[in-house]
Amino acid sequence: MTKRFGYAVLAFVLAVTVLWFNEYLRELPKEDIYAESVLHEGDTKLQYLPGSTTGQVVHHGTYSLSYNETHEQAEWVAYELKKTHLSNLNLKRPYFEIDPIVKTGAAHWRNYKNSGYDRGHLCPAGDRKYSVEAYNETFLTSNISPQNHYFNAGVWNRLEQQTRRWANIYKDLFVVTGGVLTENLKTIGEEQVSVPEYFYKIVFNISSQEPKLIAFLIPAQESSAPLNNFVVSVDSLEEMTGIDFFPELEDSLETTLEASVDYSDWEFR
Repeated sequence: MTKRFGYAVLAFVLAVTVLWFNEYLRELPKEDIYAESVLHEGDTKLQYLPGSTTGQVVHHGTYSLSYNETHEQAEWVAYELKKTHLSNLNLKRPYFEIDPIVKTGAAHWRNYKNSGYDRGHLCPAGDRKYSVEAYNETFLTSNISPQNHYFNAGVWNRLEQQTRRWANIYKDLFVVTGGVLTENLKTIGEEQVSVPEYFYKIVFNISSQEPKLIAFLIPAQESSAPLNNFVVSVDSLEEMTGIDFFPELEDSLETTLEASVDYSDWEFR
């Protein structure tokens, strides 16, 4: 009887400790969130991170994001994609988990249940198959956005595959992606997660002595059109989203790169 009582007390203490720690993470001030989130050298280059319109930037092991509480998703997710990251490891798909270090509280995965929308990855799980930890990290709910299934499995998947081909060619890319979050969007779930009508992706070749980038804006519906039909300037994305995508770049380089819609140097397949 005494042993059983002791086990019960121990279980209770452990449960209380876990609950307290989760609450502690939620209540950390913003500067402490930055301090507690570890950036692994070589995975993310801070100088290429976009500006945040919300002030809530979270750094995970292999990607960073800016969380928009109003829309209950990231306004952008940014990460480095190297040739050495490309892998076809057969990893077990985990359950989605709420991101514990989003200060305002990341949306629950149940918002997507029976909504008719996919839990669309922003940092694709396919870009993080080089380790179990990196792969599992992409299944945090701060890294997903509601996507039409035929868009997610179709043109958006084609763009993700093309980005991996470019990583194989150019060796080192920096990728920024997200939904265009505007007013009066349709929402799903009890937490009213916004459903973007457009998604964007910016691919920055940072391995070359002459950096180049390409940006895409795609309506959130299936399309068989060639990917180069969706090429836009970063300037136009900044106007739509209010995000300053590369504020740390030298001004003249930023001006030149962000105005360009030239994709002749990029090999499409």
